[in-house]
Amino acid sequence: MPDTSPRVTTGAVARRLGVSPTTLRSWDRRYGMGPAARDAGRHRRWTAADIAMLEDMCRLTTSGVPPSEAASVALSRAGRSSAAGAEGPSSVGSRSVHGPGSGNGLPLGDVRHEFRGLARAAVRLDSPTMDELLADLMAAHGLVTAWEEVMAPTLHAVGRKWESSDDRYVEVEHLLSWHISTALRRFTGDAPAPPRQAPPVLMACVPDEQHTLPLEALAAGLAERGLPTRMLGAAVPAEALAAAVRRVGPSAVVLWSQSRSTASRTLARHVVDTGFGIKGARTHPLVVLAGPGWGNRALAAGVTRPGGLREALEALARHCAAVSAPLTTPAHATGG
Repeated sequence: MPDTSPRVTTGAVARRLGVSPTTLRSWDRRYGMGPAARDAGRHRRWTAADIAMLEDMCRLTTSGVPPSEAASVALSRAGRSSAAGAEGPSSVGSRSVHGPGSGNGLPLGDVRHEFRGLARAAVRLDSPTMDELLADLMAAHGLVTAWEEVMAPTLHAVGRKWESSDDRYVEVEHLLSWHISTALRRFTGDAPAPPRQAPPVLMACVPDEQHTLPLEALAAGLAERGLPTRMLGAAVPAEALAAAVRRVGPSAVVLWSQSRSTASRTLARHVVDTGFGIKGARTHPLVVLAGPGWGNRALAAGVTRPGGLREALEALARHCAAVSAPLTTPAHATGG
């Protein structure tokens, strides 16, 4: 009995899977992953069974399986073998690492091959897979590696693609950002509760700055180290930031700026000069300028500019330990 199920064009299948039509044609040519039957003129038309096989291929490559191996498994599960003349796994070899679909068209740069699954899942808007990959990445490689080598490069790649394609991929960036934020907050929630008496690190984006994910990554790293934080989030007005400093009495204030148009040295100096505590014993927080917007100009006293997440975590951990030392020193050690 002939197969009468609806048949879909290559373009429609590519949009559904979040890959390019070129990728599907390459998979057909290299691995024999074309439709089981073709219409007159050899135009590819895909049935539900064909699409299920391709979805299996996408899931496997997203999890880090090389495309040639993923194709072999997906074809086997679908009850098919490689088509005659298709390039087998031995003939593609190392080319599969940089072949079509390695990042689903995103300019990922030097992201390691085994970490490219997040980009593939993001382009397909595959929420369950993104959640799984992000949790596995942080569990296996730690927060800093997951952020610096996977999350941040993938976010930057999506942003560059969005800027160069007339607002295509905006939905990819929004969904990816949501899942990264969720993963970071889950990571923070699993950390041990910090000591209540320790002064916190106050974190805020400068006015007109909306990019909060780098601050969320920093907050997760500080929580992992048992350091308390207060997150004010995006675009915090200068007056509100100063008020928060006076009320919270933080050990440090982190100011995030993504672009030079939002960075304000005047604001940074104002925060440095904002004291708190009893009269005659005012305390001033360390100000941490985070993000590329601050540039490399000379820093004033009381201000530091770390080069990345790892450096920021180390600097804040040292500073918080020094600030908290008087709170934990036994009375007999000071002659009390």
